[in-house]
Amino acid sequence: MLPFDVVMNPKQVFLSVLLFGVAGLLLFMYLQVWIEEQHTGRVDKNKEKKSTSTWGPDNYFQPAPGIMTTEKLQEHIANQSPKFHVPEELKKRKDNLVHPGRPTRVLTKTNSHSQGEHQALAKVSGSLTNNLIENNQGAKTFFKKYSEINWQLDTRPLNKSLVRDNTWKKIEVTQEKRRSFLQEFCKKYSGASHPQSHLFHMVSRIYVEDKHKILYCEVPKAGCSNWKRILMVLNGLASSAYNISHDAVHYGKHLKKLDGFDLKGIYTRLNTYTKAVFVRDPMERLVSAFRDKFEHPNSYYHPVFGKAIIKKYRPNACDESLNNGSGVKFKEFVHYLLDSHRPVGMDIHWEKVSKLCYPCLINYDFVGKFETLEEDANYFLQLIGAPQELKFPNFKDRHSSDERTNAHVVRQYLKDLSKTERQLIYDFYYLDYLMFNYTAPFL
Repeated sequence: MLPFDVVMNPKQVFLSVLLFGVAGLLLFMYLQVWIEEQHTGRVDKNKEKKSTSTWGPDNYFQPAPGIMTTEKLQEHIANQSPKFHVPEELKKRKDNLVHPGRPTRVLTKTNSHSQGEHQALAKVSGSLTNNLIENNQGAKTFFKKYSEINWQLDTRPLNKSLVRDNTWKKIEVTQEKRRSFLQEFCKKYSGASHPQSHLFHMVSRIYVEDKHKILYCEVPKAGCSNWKRILMVLNGLASSAYNISHDAVHYGKHLKKLDGFDLKGIYTRLNTYTKAVFVRDPMERLVSAFRDKFEHPNSYYHPVFGKAIIKKYRPNACDESLNNGSGVKFKEFVHYLLDSHRPVGMDIHWEKVSKLCYPCLINYDFVGKFETLEEDANYFLQLIGAPQELKFPNFKDRHSSDERTNAHVVRQYLKDLSKTERQLIYDFYYLDYLMFNYTAPFL
């Protein structure tokens, strides 16, 4: 028999078990925190090994060595005395950017189809006009936000030492005008978009060719397929641009994109490689995208975009159209484009260039245009020292039997739209028209 008896009532037993349970739980929580701290420390050390402190993840928008500050950039541009200036009237009113010596016609909202039609369209497009005005007025706020973090990159003259003959003088002059115009526009009006954009998103459309040190920003429906063929040839992935299929270009994943590099790799290439963007008249580009994606069989755009567009914008649509999404009309497509509450998101084939390539944040060394694509492209190949036999291909990538989308074709499609709708399309692409000095369409 024990020297004394220990008798515990049920209440004491319960309290004892409860205390031991709480103590165990606290010990478990402490150990879990300690393990997480140890793991985080190892991860941070691994990150430090992969990148120097200058390129830490918290410094996405800090300037790399050699990047000009905003003040130095503006002083540099001011000293360049560009020959091509943004018209002063843009400061006072939202019209179009006028080509020197060329008459233009400014679109206005009219009541040609009655006030009721305008009200109906307003319901479709929601607060589109107000959003556009806010976007244009907010451009300076956007630029100021990035100026505060010294995002602006170095700007430099083109290296023409590799140009082999004197036949490119006219194109040289045109190119300098385009570059000066874009730089002056960005300096004065800061026409870009989405201040929330992440650095990796901003460079996600830029293709990299390291051998010739090229950065090419892809603008769909502006010669991008053939440009990617050229990059593949320059990179040694093919012997001729004419031997590369459409699927190999767009689905082969043979080319690198700038967002695939780390921060140091991105900044180094932005500051040392030749950066090119090729653009197109916004209305032509829009019609070209519609014809390509909706007037031919397409296993992606019909079920994804077509079905959603027909369901929302076609009254009493038949079951067949609702099921397969084919037969979208241009007017329905325009209503989708202008709708602030689209049933399906935007697509790169009709997204604004200002949101694809960020021309006021990335200082492109070369601004080509689809309207002069071959001569611009071949001059660019001279600038970067491409093989002499390499020429930009002039074939139509898909639907080769179709007439190319041009001003005449565009007018046929715009006939189905009211003047209000046409005006709203112009408003939608307003920044692209201004940035690249395209004249407002004659409608």
